[in-house]
Amino acid sequence: MLYQIKAYLNFILKSTNQHGVHSPFVYHLVSNCFYDKTNYEAYKNIHNHKKQLLKNKTQLIVTDLGAGSNLTKQRERRVSEIAKNAGTTLKRAELLYRLVAYFKPNAVLELGTSLGIATHAISLANPEARITTIEGCPNISNFTKANFEKHSLKNIHLITGNFNDAIEKLKPNPYDLVFFDGNHTKEATLHYFETLLQTAHNDSVFIFDDIYWSKPMTEAWETIKKHPKVTVTIDTFYWGIVFFRKEQLKEHFVIRV
Repeated sequence: MLYQIKAYLNFILKSTNQHGVHSPFVYHLVSNCFYDKTNYEAYKNIHNHKKQLLKNKTQLIVTDLGAGSNLTKQRERRVSEIAKNAGTTLKRAELLYRLVAYFKPNAVLELGTSLGIATHAISLANPEARITTIEGCPNISNFTKANFEKHSLKNIHLITGNFNDAIEKLKPNPYDLVFFDGNHTKEATLHYFETLLQTAHNDSVFIFDDIYWSKPMTEAWETIKKHPKVTVTIDTFYWGIVFFRKEQLKEHFVIRV
């Protein structure tokens, strides 16, 4: 926690808004997506979905295949507790909705479904997208799959299992957007990045969650920024966003959202 506080103070000192951006591509993204103040009708759906989860007292036996929770190591957890401590925040879900609506990705891959708050937002933003999401814990996966069916989200394919095994089978497929939201360790993050680079094209977007989760996670983010295939990155503190656009000069932006 102390590391994250120091990292956030450093972020505040370095960060800017759209007026500190000289790339037209990033300027338009920040102005028209990040800072879009429209109160979309879908936000109500996203909020109601999370509200239902926060009220749900169902007990699940949780199997953590990644770094786990910073707040609890208990194996038996209520859905409400997972939604509060590990689920995507409403602010991030709304930004993810705007990003998907802005870029309109057809093929989406998410590593780390959890309760499906982020997946739900992606589906609402582009109902035509083909969304593949992977969850390591069988009990959470079963709960979330039933919840997707309850909400009639028919464009989501949920895979239960180890990320390494799943992405090895998926990597022949190209993806327009990949959301990395599971196993917050340096080694795993870099392995997933290198593996899924094979699925990226010029207009693909990679989003890494919790890049300041720990010092090793920040080190992973710094390594990703330096990769020769990466041209533009945006650090929003809680997310690191990566672009591969060959027409762009290599630049790194730190943006307050």
